[in-house]
Order: sequence, then structure tokens, then C-alpha cells
Amino acid sequence: MNTKFNTITSIAAFCFAGSVHASTVFTLSSPQITQSHFAQDQLSSTAYGFGCEGNNRSPKLMWSNPPAGTQSYALQVYDRDAPTGLGWVHWQVVNIPASSLSLVGGITPDNKGLTGSAIQTRTDFGVPGYAGACPPAGQTHHYIITLTALKVAKLANITADSTPAMVGYNVNANALGTAHIDVYQSR
Repeated sequence: MNTKFNTITSIAAFCFAGSVHASTVFTLSSPQITQSHFAQDQLSSTAYGFGCEGNNRSPKLMWSNPPAGTQSYALQVYDRDAPTGLGWVHWQVVNIPASSLSLVGGITPDNKGLTGSAIQTRTDFGVPGYAGACPPAGQTHHYIITLTALKVAKLANITADSTPAMVGYNVNANALGTAHIDVYQSR
């Protein structure tokens, strides 16, 4: 009887520990991205010349349960299906303070709306700031929004003019964990 009790107690403790662990997964979400699609407001504007008529407004993002030791965050919006052979970086934000658990929507290219020492870096459009999705007509592209928890408070030598590759190298060298949102956008 005592062996059965110990076995049942061990199983119950294991199951409880597993459920606690499952609730502490690093997650990223957005109330403005529904059914895995960007809102019209978040699509590229006509000014970029790709044929879309959005407003280039960055989505509001929220996250929870960052990994232990997180000192800052980096964010990237990436179109893995862009017809470049390399994909396309639509947005990068680095040095987001560890105390932050969200980004407001509509962050402007001059960093209005960001907190602390956070900055937007150059994208594949050649300038810092959010540029919305605009897949070619008749196509669906897979966009990946990735928030990376970093073990450093600030990425050294990264400026607003840093290339996506340089930012990516520094982010991956200091990553503690990532959270993602997958978006499938058609036109």
C-alpha cells in the first residue's frame, strides 16, 4: 500500500510540475493580428511602390514569461517567401528594455512610441522603421514575427543604420530564447 501511495504521489507531483512548466512558456501575441493575418492598417502603403494600400502601422505586440536572465529584447518581422532568395526584413527593433512586456502599435520611424534605449534599425527597405507586408498579387507569403530575449542590456555597436545581417548576428549571439507569431498574408 505504501509503495502504491508513493507511486501515485510521484506521478501527481510530476504532472503538476509539467503543468507549471507549460504555463511558463515564452509567448508573443498581438490583439491586432487575427486569424494569422495582418490588419489592413498594418500593410505596406502606396509610398513603397509595391501596389498595396495599407498605412504601414506597426502592430501592437505583447509577451509574457521571458527566460530567466533576460536583460533586453530584439524584435524582427521577416518575410521568408520574398522573391529575393534571402527573404525580406520588414522591421527590426533592438535594445527593448527587459522591463517591457509590450510594444504599442503605430511606432513611427523616428522611434516615437519606443521606451528606454530601444531603437529601430535598418530593414531591407534600406531605412529604419516598420514597413508593412505586401506580397505580390496572387501570392501568399509567410511572415514570421520573432521576439528574442537577450542576455545583454544593449547590443554593442548596433545603430539605426546597422544592416539586418549585422543585427541578426548580434541577436543570435546573445539569445536566451525566442517567441514567434506566424502570419500568412495574401494579395
